[in-house]
Order: sequence, then structure tokens, then C-alpha cells
Amino acid sequence: MTAKGSDCMKTLLVYPKYPDSFWSFKHALKFIGVKAALPPLGLLTIAGMLPEDWEKRLIDMNVRKLKDEDLRWADYVMISAMSIQQDSTNDVIKRCRKLGVKIIAGGSLFTSEPERFPEVDHLVLNEGEITLAAFLEDLEKGYPRHIYTTDQKPQLENTPVPLWELINMNDYSTMSIQFSRGCPYDCEFCDITALFGRKPRLKPTDKFIRELDAIFKSGWRGGVFIVDDNFIGNKVRLKKELLPAIIEWMGKNRNPFWFITEASINLADDDQLLQLMQRANFASVFIGIETPDEESLQECNKFHNINRDLISSVKKIQNYGIQVSGGFIVGFDSDTPSIFDRQINFIQKSGIVTAMVGLLKAPVGTRLFDRLKKENRILPDTDFSGDNTDLSLNFVPKMNIQKLTNGYKKIVTTIYDPKPYYDRVMEFFKEFRPAKKKGLSMLRFCYVKGLFRAMVILGFLEKGRRHYWKFLMKTLVKYPRFFPEAITFAIYGFHFRKIFGSFPQPEGSS
Repeated sequence: MTAKGSDCMKTLLVYPKYPDSFWSFKHALKFIGVKAALPPLGLLTIAGMLPEDWEKRLIDMNVRKLKDEDLRWADYVMISAMSIQQDSTNDVIKRCRKLGVKIIAGGSLFTSEPERFPEVDHLVLNEGEITLAAFLEDLEKGYPRHIYTTDQKPQLENTPVPLWELINMNDYSTMSIQFSRGCPYDCEFCDITALFGRKPRLKPTDKFIRELDAIFKSGWRGGVFIVDDNFIGNKVRLKKELLPAIIEWMGKNRNPFWFITEASINLADDDQLLQLMQRANFASVFIGIETPDEESLQECNKFHNINRDLISSVKKIQNYGIQVSGGFIVGFDSDTPSIFDRQINFIQKSGIVTAMVGLLKAPVGTRLFDRLKKENRILPDTDFSGDNTDLSLNFVPKMNIQKLTNGYKKIVTTIYDPKPYYDRVMEFFKEFRPAKKKGLSMLRFCYVKGLFRAMVILGFLEKGRRHYWKFLMKTLVKYPRFFPEAITFAIYGFHFRKIFGSFPQPEGSS
């Protein structure tokens, strides 16, 4: 399909810059000499939906600067962004308008609040398999509309393989791939179900394997993040089809990847699934724990976390050699001041090393936002930042705001202070039972560089160096097999301390 009168349309795909945040891993990535954690999978996939005869370039502003000459080259600039990227996005839009370049925009930022972006020429919202196709059809006819939206949820069998040739993989620490969209649960604060629905839609297994092939043939060896919001939304398909296919593919290709994904806590209830994930070389899973308080879990509709020993569930997953990262939230209506110490104690006892603790936010489109709006608690003229670690609130909490923010500061400064942080890593090592690694994927040269940089920065320059050396010695004595993981966690801890470094330290920290 070719645009009318434009046999060779020049399209610049732009991924705006992330601020320095918890998940940017900016300060950790410097140790291994890469520029960003993940590539812009959405834009790379959209690129595969564009006509083959269009010229395509992609600039990820997290790895290189966007120059005016890049914008002048383009007939269209295509922007995809999330809420956390809104400042950079607004800057890109202003630059395009100044230079007279037409803009096509999509992604969750634009889908959630399209009215905020009147200067965008064409808003292609929701899922691109439907709306981008409609836009391209109208463009070919010569009369594209301003906005394209749909309530339809496309199946994923026709989603194209991402155009990996548009990026330099060496700029990133991890590649990404998608198996499903949608989540069977309906947490009040989460916008995933509003965006993608509650019925998980799955890619055919053979298509997923072809996408693994594409990443492999592009030269990548290392981590691959399966970006699904809940990878285990359809356990039957996973156990019968996908995981056995991944295990077979990994064996044929000498185990070039390890996998990271997101899942719900009921992963711990399925030993067969855990065994298959271990065999497929899953190294880490992010789980929304949210809170140890059952009243707050009921409040936010997180019923699958209720009536279970959450710490035991976490440790069971770790027993299968899969590291658990966790999401935690404070600021629920039912939270009392005791929640801050309870969160700290839970995180320390769980051995969840990477604990993303955030203040409750109300994204537009969520049931939480709608409820708080009815209660006249949404703060006027306050944008949703998309970063729940930046101390901002877009609603009036039940708890006194100063007490809430001070309690939040106490949590993050305590759990990432060197001594409790390294103690938590040791707690994790006690439960960690990985299968013997196969393949050479962990031996990328950048990780060797990271080891030496860590020795210098963490071992000699950082204030917590005493705790660093004690931690390494303990690891070498008790868990020598986990020394590479110990270095990785030490580097992560440095990043998290940088992120929360502006917060006042609680009394007694060192």
C-alpha cells in the first residue's frame, strides 16, 4: 500500500526520552557501557506494518540525540510514547511544528488523553493492527482523518515481526518480544485492562518462535524480556504449546537467551508451569505484590493476592531459580501509618531484591480514576506523571499527604540503604535454586567491564563500600556460584540509591 502521490514516503519513527527513573536503570547501565535497557518494541512493530516501499528510520532518544536535520528529512514523524515520556514527547511535538513536519502519534500516552495533543496531525490510537491500517488506507486515498480509534481488540496472528534492522542492538541491555496482550484480572489502579481488555489474546506459538529466530539471526545473545503484562494469563497454552516450543528452540540454538517477564502471584501455585519456565531459562519475573495489607488488597480488587502467604509464594518461585522482582504501593484509602514499617519488613523478609515501591497514582481510564473523580478527589490541573516514584500525587489521599510522603521516603531510603539492601540479597540467595546454566549468553564482554567498574566505584568510591566488600566476601564463602548475580545486584543497588538519593536518609542508616 502506497500513499497517493508519495511512492517513497520518508518516515521517521521517534521514541521520546525517559526521565531518570527507577526502571530506566540509567546509573546501572553505565557500568556495562550500554545506553538503554530496552528497545522501543512498539515502534519497531509499527514499522513492520508500514508499506515496504516507504523509507524508514528510527531514533530512540534514549540512545541518540534527535537532530533538526533528522526531522527535516521526514515527510512524517511517527511518535509512540507512555505517560512517563510526556515531557520529551511535548518537546518533540513543538520541534516538529516549528519545522512544519507532519506528526502521527500513538501509544498509551495519546490513547489515554488524546485531547491533550491538538497539535498532532493524526492520532492513531488503541492497537495499530486496526487503526494504523485504517489510517494508511485513508492516506492512500488522499484524505487521512485527524483521529483513529477503535473498541476492537485484534488477534495477534498477523502482527508483523519487528524491524530489528532499524536499531543497533548493542545500544541495549535486553531485547524484547510479546506473546500476549490483556490481563484476566481487573486491579482498580491499573490501566492495562482499559487499554487491552481482560481476555488475553495470544500469538500463535509458531509465530512467537519465528520472532525468537529474528532476534537470534540479528546477532543477539543475552536477555529477552517478554513484555506481556501477565505472561501466565493462559496457563493451558503455555504448558501445552509455548514453553515446550521454547525449550526445544533453546536446545537447538545452544541456549542463547535468558528470559524475563511479568506474572501474577498465582504462578507459585503451579509446579508444572514453574518447572517448564525453569527449563526454558526464565531468569526473572516481576510480580505485583502491592501490599501485605489484605484490606488494601480488597480495596484495589487484587483478590488473587488475598488469603495466601505472599512471602512463601515468592520464595517458592525463587526456589525454582527464578528471581522475583516486586511492585509495591502505599497510599491506599485503608492504609494506616503502620503500613510503612510493614512494607519494609515484608520486603526484607521476602528476599525481593528489586522492589519497586511507589505512591498510588490514578491513571486516566482506570476504575480508580473514575471513583476518585466521583468523590471529587482528583487534583485539578495535575497531570498523571507515569512515574510513581517521583513523589507526585494526582488525587487527595485519605492519609495526611505529608505523613504519606514521609512514610514513603522512609521505605525507599531504608530498603536501598547498603546494609539492608545487601542483607536482602543474602536472603534471596538462601532461597535461590537455579538450574545449571547452559550456553554462553551470560559472558557478554560488557558484563566483564561491569565487574571491574563495580570494583572501583562501589568498592572504593561509594560511601557504602564497607558493606559492599562484606557482601562480596559473604557471597564467596557461602554462595560462590552466585558471584555474578552478586555483582549485578550491587550495581542495581547503586542505581536505586542514585534515584532515591535526594530523599533524606532515615535515622540509623549507614
